[in-house]
Amino acid sequence: MRPRPRMRLRRPTFRIADSAQQVVGGFLLAGPFVVTEEVWVLAGSMSNLQAVLTVTIVGLIGYAALYQADTKRDPDSEQQVVGIPIRFISLMVVSFGSVAILALVFDAPATFLGDNGLSTRELAETTFKAISVGSVFSVVGAATADSVL
Repeated sequence: MRPRPRMRLRRPTFRIADSAQQVVGGFLLAGPFVVTEEVWVLAGSMSNLQAVLTVTIVGLIGYAALYQADTKRDPDSEQQVVGIPIRFISLMVVSFGSVAILALVFDAPATFLGDNGLSTRELAETTFKAISVGSVFSVVGAATADSVL
């Protein structure tokens, strides 16, 4: 009987290539949701509590995708900042950042909210809520690309 091969943990060193993979996946899945009017209408009707819950869900999905679905990766063995794995921090920045960048590049806030008579504060809040909704999908793409590639 052959001895079982030892499971090798993935490299705990976080590299710039890992962020690049996350960016590709994050932008890939974020695009269609940034330019969808329904997302902006939904964001306009969300409460601040719902926005916070959406951000929490994005974090939970990201953590689960990186460290629960991929059993070869151990968060305790990775480089950390204030006890948080750098890979996870990068994933969150990419997930929210890719949606925010696309929203601004495509001028989505002005396109979907411009004629609603919103104050600057209301416009910013609704844009943040739309970004949080888009990030639910972006985090899936970013985490998948990081884990697969």
